[in-house]
Amino acid sequence: MQKIVSFLFVILALGNAAGGKVYAQKHKTDDILGTWLNEERTAKVQVYKEGNKYFGKIVWLKETLDKVTGKPRTDNLNPDEKLKNQPLMGLIMLKNFVFDGDDEWNKGTIYDPKNGKTYSCYMHFETEQILKIRGYIGISWLGRTTNWFKTY
Repeated sequence: MQKIVSFLFVILALGNAAGGKVYAQKHKTDDILGTWLNEERTAKVQVYKEGNKYFGKIVWLKETLDKVTGKPRTDNLNPDEKLKNQPLMGLIMLKNFVFDGDDEWNKGTIYDPKNGKTYSCYMHFETEQILKIRGYIGISWLGRTTNWFKTY
């Protein structure tokens, strides 16, 4: 019996080391609020709440000016011609997220100004300081994951 228990412990430990979700703290609905640095460290996004939904807007850019024009960077890859000239600073890129009551903010969208596309999205904490964001098309395994880091 002792060998079986030891074996199960080793299997569980290896599963966690191999990428299993180790951080398992239940979150409160507003834990996501605040400012987050993107994985590339080129932008900060402030997550805020309107009603019972969560949104995120760009509040800091590493490069604020367009290298060609010298003017503030705009959303020039937006597929909507009317929006191509809107500034990236202040751009709302996270929209309509709701908290599932446990550990995930979902049913929202994320806009990627690097390609002008909008994706379905969900977010959850990897650790207290790391927000894991999954953008996808259709089903969640057709997508990309990025990590954002809490700033103070």
